[in-house]
Amino acid sequence: MNAKPEETLQPTAETVQRQIGDFLKERIKTEVDAGRDLFASGLVTSMFAMELVVHLEQRYGIAILGEDLKLDNFRTVERMASLVLRLRDAPVADHA
Repeated sequence: MNAKPEETLQPTAETVQRQIGDFLKERIKTEVDAGRDLFASGLVTSMFAMELVVHLEQRYGIAILGEDLKLDNFRTVERMASLVLRLRDAPVADHA
């Protein structure tokens, strides 16, 4: 996947939603609306949710831990994009 330079530095919500939508389309062979409940519609299972976690962490260089691992954060493309943007903007903890 070749990312455009403007998509790698500070992506917008729309960019992240499109990228997540592209990933889903590739994996589940269905295009989904950003607000569609992926679990209620049966498009995504809780097992696939773990694949989503790994994909988001690797793609966006974030760590999804603790409270952020709740299923509601992965229910829609919009929620996943919001999670990604929030975690990318979160201050890095000082481990010194």
